[in-house]
Amino acid sequence: MKIVVTGALGHIGSEVVRKLAPRGGGWEIVMIDNMMTQRYCSLFNLPEGTKYRFLEADLLKMDLKPVLEKADAVIHLAAMTDAAGSFENKEKLEHNNFNATARVAEACAAAGCKLVHLSSTSVYGTQKDVVDEDCTEEELAPQSPYADTKLKEERHLQTGLGGKLRFITFRFGTICGTSPGMRFHTAVNKFCWQAVMGQPITVWKTALNQKRPYLDLSDGVAAMRFVLEKDLFDNRIYNVLTENMTVRSILDSISTRIPEYDVEYVETKIMNQLSYNVSDKRFTGLGFRVEGSIDRRIGDTIALLRGAASARL
Repeated sequence: MKIVVTGALGHIGSEVVRKLAPRGGGWEIVMIDNMMTQRYCSLFNLPEGTKYRFLEADLLKMDLKPVLEKADAVIHLAAMTDAAGSFENKEKLEHNNFNATARVAEACAAAGCKLVHLSSTSVYGTQKDVVDEDCTEEELAPQSPYADTKLKEERHLQTGLGGKLRFITFRFGTICGTSPGMRFHTAVNKFCWQAVMGQPITVWKTALNQKRPYLDLSDGVAAMRFVLEKDLFDNRIYNVLTENMTVRSILDSISTRIPEYDVEYVETKIMNQLSYNVSDKRFTGLGFRVEGSIDRRIGDTIALLRGAASARL
């Protein structure tokens, strides 16, 4: 099987390229990344048994046709992903993320190649206790330019390609878990970094008791493998998450490893009083089962950081 992964060196991509293919399966994985974040180390120590090829390229400019020749699927992860920071670069983010997705989708349709499109559960903005993929337009109220663009991408795939593309859209919960290309701007990873480094954990003022969906990175990779192996490209949207949790419960998990830390409540442009559970019954109804654990991923992240702050811990 030949798989093309865009944004291959990022937090999700660097784990996907390592864990997606079965051991000794003879897969080929083509990795595309523009190196904007210079995560060269994501290319170190790639596992044996899979054929890898790396292309440093800009999806908005490159010729995708030869890359997609004989490819079975594209896993499209390339994006500017900092939701909180997206308010300061709204136009650039929308131009980059939407147009990259549109170009990849159009190239896949022309090549007869399937597409795994990554969206986000941040497209939801509702006071409803439980929300799923069939929610109303009023319950789709993105809280940042990043999430707004993700919803625009979803709608383009649903309506803009005339049925010429087989794809699946995953609305992932907030990712946590270690990888060679991981970043620390999302909630769980950021909290772990701050606690280990002796910094105050910065929590949005309205967020402590808000319940939101989180996704163990290993479950995210398993979801992609599940779809590829079962050829489940039905042009539908699926929520994927490990657990709905409050920020308070995440801090409780950190406190079992680091009992003493300070919490600082901060302002953010993503300010609302929303708290909701995201349902993943549509996807688990296909037979997928989550096996990850947010608590374990918190422990893994803290364990890897301990050496940098051993005096404190």
